Amino acid sequence: MTEPEQMLEVYQFEGCPFCSKVRQKMTDLGIDFIARAVDPQDRSRVEEVSGQTNVPVLVDPNKDTVMPESDDIVEYLDEHYS
Repeated sequence: MTEPEQMLEVYQFEGCPFCSKVRQKMTDLGIDFIARAVDPQDRSRVEEVSGQTNVPVLVDPNKDTVMPESDDIVEYLDEHYS
């Protein structure tokens, strides 16, 4: 018996076109996800998760993956979730 999949998380902030691109891709693929709001003035939360301060950051607990960079995230989602 396999474990149920956990929801993916995206660390992001509104108004960021790169974050929007990732959220849209996940929506297009029908992926349920948690959008974690990052304060643009205090990015310590995303740094704790990913070791860097840029957004977006994808956290995929199902594949033990933490990934920055919107283009890389979109490619990853296509590869693993389409």
